[in-house]
Amino acid sequence: PLPAGGPHKIVIEGKNRVVIEDVLVGEVWVCSGQSNMAWQVSNSDNADLESLSADYPSIRLISVPQVGTQEPQDDFKGQWEPCTPETVKSFSAVGYFFGRQLHQVLDVPIGLIDNAWGGSACEAWVPREVLEQYDIYDERLAHWDNLEKTYDHAKAVADFEARLEQWKNRAAAAKKAGRQVPQRPRAPTNQLKGQHRPANLYHGVLNPIIGYGIRGAIWYQGESNAGRAYQYRHLFPLMISTWRDAWEQGDFSFYWVQLADFRNEVDAPAESSWAELREAQTMTMSLPNTGQAVIVDLGEGRDIHPRNKQRVAKRLARWALAKDYGIDVSYRSPEYKSMEKQGSKIVLTFDHVGNGGLYTFDVNEPVGFDIAGEDKKFVEAQARLIPPNKIEVWSDEVSEPAAVRYAWADNPVCNVQSRDGLPLTPFRT
Repeated sequence: PLPAGGPHKIVIEGKNRVVIEDVLVGEVWVCSGQSNMAWQVSNSDNADLESLSADYPSIRLISVPQVGTQEPQDDFKGQWEPCTPETVKSFSAVGYFFGRQLHQVLDVPIGLIDNAWGGSACEAWVPREVLEQYDIYDERLAHWDNLEKTYDHAKAVADFEARLEQWKNRAAAAKKAGRQVPQRPRAPTNQLKGQHRPANLYHGVLNPIIGYGIRGAIWYQGESNAGRAYQYRHLFPLMISTWRDAWEQGDFSFYWVQLADFRNEVDAPAESSWAELREAQTMTMSLPNTGQAVIVDLGEGRDIHPRNKQRVAKRLARWALAKDYGIDVSYRSPEYKSMEKQGSKIVLTFDHVGNGGLYTFDVNEPVGFDIAGEDKKFVEAQARLIPPNKIEVWSDEVSEPAAVRYAWADNPVCNVQSRDGLPLTPFRT
C-alpha cells in the first residue's frame, strides 16, 4: 500500500527490472451512462473558461473506446492522462466537474474512468444470462435474437453504397443547375454491435475495467428507457447489483442523476413517461449506498442535453463528499414521506428538508402540485408551505381529494426546494 499522493515510482525486479514512473494514488470513480455523461467539457457552459483553467496534474483521466459485443473483453486501448486544458476538452463534463470538486475539497489525486456511450439502453449494461433469469425481459431478448437471424449488415452497406452513388450524381446535377443539393444518405450502423443490444456494453466497455480498485460510480442514464419505466424499476437496481457482484468489492457507492426537465411545458396535468422513469430512479434508492441528484430545475426544454453540467456534478459530488468522505454538507433532496387528508385539503409531510426546511424559488407560493379525487382526474392545485417540512395542497375543483402529484410532467413547472437549493424530488402519493 502507498500513501495518497505522488507521483510515486513503482519498481518491479526479478530477472530484469521494470520502473513505472509518475504513479498517483488516490480516489477512483467510474463515470458511466449515456450521452449526458459522455457530454464533453468542450460542449458545456463556459467551455472556454473551464478548459483554460483545467490544469490539474493530480487529476487523471482515461476513456474506454466504444466497443459493443456479446464477447467479454478483458482489455482496451487507452491510457491515463493528466488533466490539462487540452485533455479535458474531450472528457466527460459531469465526470470532470465531479472529480474536480472532490479534488479541491479532499486534496488527494482523483482518477476518473469514462466508459459512457450516448444513447445506451440500461439493458446493454447487464449480461444476457442475468436478464434471462426474469420473464419481463423475454420479449426484448427475443427481438434481438430475431434481429441477429435476419439482419445482413453487408447487404445494408452495399445498399447504402448504391444510394450514395445515385446521390453523388443527383448532387452534381443539382449543383450545376444551381438547385439545392439533396441530403446525403446516412451510412448504416450495425445495431448488433451498438449500444442498445442487451449485454453489449457490459462486455465491451465495462468488463475491461471490472476489478480495478474504485471508490464508486456516478451514472447519468434513463432517457433511452423512458418508455419502459415500470421495467426500469427492476432493471436499474438489477444492473447496480450485477456490477457490484462482478467487482467483488462489496456495495460500492453508486450515485446517479435523475432525468432533467425536457420537451414542452404543458398547460394541464397529463401522464408522463419521463415522470414515471424519475419515479423508478427514486425507488432504486432502496439499495444500500446509493444516491440521486435531482435536476428537474436544470434541463432545457428544447434539448435533451442540458449544458449546465457544473451544477449537475456538484449535486453528485455532495453525495460523495457526505457519504464517502464524511464532509458535513447538504446532499439529499427533500422527499415525500406521507399524506393526511384534512377535509377538502391534503397535508403532505417530507423527509430530508435540510436545516432550513422547505423553501420556494422565485415566488412565495409552492408551484407544481396536482390533486385528484377517487376519479383520478388530476387538476392543478394551490399549495402553501407549513414550515419546516409540510405543504398543504387543495383545489376548489376537488372537494374530496385522494391523491397528489408533484412535478409530474416531462418538463414540469415547479419551485419547491430546500434552503440549500436542492430541489424537491418529484413524486406521486
